[in-house]
Amino acid sequence: MDKLNRKKDALDYHSQGRPGKIQVLPTKPTNSQRDLTLAYSPGVAEPCLKIAENKDDVYKYTAKGNLVAVISNGTAVLGLGDIGPEAGKPVMEGKGLLFKIFADIDVFDLELNTKSVDEFVTIVKALEPTFGGINLEDIKAPECFEIERRLKEEMSIPVMHDDQHGTAIISAAALLNACELQKKKLEKVKIVVNGAGAAAISCSRLYVSLGARKENIVMIDRTGVIRRDRAKLDPLKAEFATDRDIYTLDDAMKDADVFIGLSAADVLSPESLKVMAKNPIVFAMANPNPEIAYELAIAARKDIIMATGRSDYPNQVNNVLGFPYIFRGAMDVRAVTINEEMKIAAVKAIADMAKKPVPEAVMLAYNLQNLKFGKEYIIPKPMDPRLITSVSPAVARAAMESGVARAAITDWDAYTEELGRRLGGEDALLRTLSNRAKSNPKKVVFAEADHHKILKAVQIVKEDGIAIPVLLGNRKKIQDIIEEHSLDLNGVQIIDPLEETEMLDQYANFLFEKRQRKGVTIAKAMSMVKDRNYFGACMVQFGAADALISGLTKDYGSTVRPALHIIGTEPDVTKVAGMYMMLTKKGPIFFGDTTVNKNPTVDELVAITTLIDHSVRKFNVNPRIAILSYSNFGSTKGGVPEKTREAVRILHEQYPHITVDGEMQANFAINECLLKDNFPFSKLSGNPANTLVFPNLESGNISYKLLQELGGAEAVGPILLGLNKPVHILQIGSSVREIVNMVTIAVVDVQTKEEEAASAKEKKGVFGLVMN
Repeated sequence: MDKLNRKKDALDYHSQGRPGKIQVLPTKPTNSQRDLTLAYSPGVAEPCLKIAENKDDVYKYTAKGNLVAVISNGTAVLGLGDIGPEAGKPVMEGKGLLFKIFADIDVFDLELNTKSVDEFVTIVKALEPTFGGINLEDIKAPECFEIERRLKEEMSIPVMHDDQHGTAIISAAALLNACELQKKKLEKVKIVVNGAGAAAISCSRLYVSLGARKENIVMIDRTGVIRRDRAKLDPLKAEFATDRDIYTLDDAMKDADVFIGLSAADVLSPESLKVMAKNPIVFAMANPNPEIAYELAIAARKDIIMATGRSDYPNQVNNVLGFPYIFRGAMDVRAVTINEEMKIAAVKAIADMAKKPVPEAVMLAYNLQNLKFGKEYIIPKPMDPRLITSVSPAVARAAMESGVARAAITDWDAYTEELGRRLGGEDALLRTLSNRAKSNPKKVVFAEADHHKILKAVQIVKEDGIAIPVLLGNRKKIQDIIEEHSLDLNGVQIIDPLEETEMLDQYANFLFEKRQRKGVTIAKAMSMVKDRNYFGACMVQFGAADALISGLTKDYGSTVRPALHIIGTEPDVTKVAGMYMMLTKKGPIFFGDTTVNKNPTVDELVAITTLIDHSVRKFNVNPRIAILSYSNFGSTKGGVPEKTREAVRILHEQYPHITVDGEMQANFAINECLLKDNFPFSKLSGNPANTLVFPNLESGNISYKLLQELGGAEAVGPILLGLNKPVHILQIGSSVREIVNMVTIAVVDVQTKEEEAASAKEKKGVFGLVMN
């Protein structure tokens, strides 16, 4: 059932809503008749005439300079083989998605219904006026070599077959670093390449360009070692044929320094590793299962450096480390090709980046405490935001120095800043948080497990390894919903509170002790803890779960009240608050308070702001807070402006470490130029706010819902702030995706609280030692 569900989920993902994964959006205003006359006739004639006078002006007046074609004929798709151009289209759309989210490059995917090299080349060559670059994809060998060779010769824009060169570039960077760590010289290492397809040949060629000796490379295909005396030797394979007295993989592995796997799962045995030279390097890159399992390899050789194509082990060789940034750099200088110098520049930039201190955001994303250059970190992580600012400039500079650039970058600092701004994508933070949650999943109890949306979300977080779910509700009803919707929730714990006599007694006694002077009798306490929100909160309080998720079917107050009664607030927190993370096209913006406090006083507004500041920092974001009003810095009198103005005064005086200003209108808070031109004295001048604190619940709630519905932002929340243990409340009617997002936030919240508690304990221990 698990496999069937994954298939259905994949089909639903691609088909639901607007089919496919990419769309075209206008980049200019189109709201008036004047806009349309400028966009098309008659206004469009002006840029047409300019381009006719100077063909290079096509980069100035059209999207060509940021547009890549991902082109395939579907003859070698993802290990699925020759499935045809239509069947390959979802993969090409996916490649386009990666170009956009990692390097802000727009893509048209083109699937060609031809297997003829001549026809393929003719079609693509004719498309040169449209595109700034060509990414060839999933074309079978040997045709892919000839197609790329001819297109590079006959076109004057960057062309790259990523299946060949992407793996070559990333693995070469890893190989350089692995050799350094293992104290081996590339020109002396003996390399075994298992596989003889496009990627294997391109990898071997690039290793030679970097210094490896061709006579030290042994390549193996399905029939064994590629030898010079082989009958009907393929011309491409002949480049790496050997005349040494070796015939099998086992023969080749004796005293080898490096194994490069680009073949199939489980072809390599632990015994083969044991006959390799001292300090071996093994890159088992077959996907999804490597040539030898990671655990087997490191158990066989303690001195090994191991890399795979998988994300769940150290040293993932992933093409996304390269192709988006290589095209970005090539296109930014209008390179006429992607040459060897540019590929080597990318290799060295990726390799060098692994030796630099890793940003905290990257370690948080993978829940690692001390990620540094070494055997388990020889190449950067795919989520590292420095890739675009390291690899793209290196490629651009190499293009200029090797004479293939048609435009020059003169201010490299400004270019690097521009590249950094391109990654202000709306969901980059959520991807980081999801990776962090997966690295250390926590037990999350779902109070409304008798709802199909909750159960669908539970299946997703279970499969993705985000959380360890616990379901509350009537056992039979939950099982019936699982069967009705064909969900795979085998092994997930189901608890019916009405059946748990011992837990009910314990929880009722606890609630009675806490609330006995607030009108709660022992009988009433027993009745209250039978409610799943109270029961779930008690589970979190007593350590039977790490976090509680509820609120899909009940109003906010009836969901948060049990958490306040059972768990209570953090020390020194007088007011809980609610916050939404709004994922916008300009990046994440935090809204608070949007759910709890109706009309906070000055002191409450100060408390809410400090709570939000602390909470935003947990997402590894430095909050820049604007306290909003309908006035700007004293321009208007009235209750709201005066309240927000006084709150800002107190914050500046008592919390100087918090970057906050106001009162100000929302457009000034988020518009850098508007604020700088009119209020240059503001603490937010020069960099817009990423956190907005509203003067009352009404304005905050209206704003986030308008932005969600009209602005197309994704709302993650409400994130409940200030409770002693993690409880998170869903919006009524949340989608499955929104539920999964909230579970992700809940797990990260647990992780952060545990880290803070451990840090406080360590500091207390150090203080005790000093005092003693």
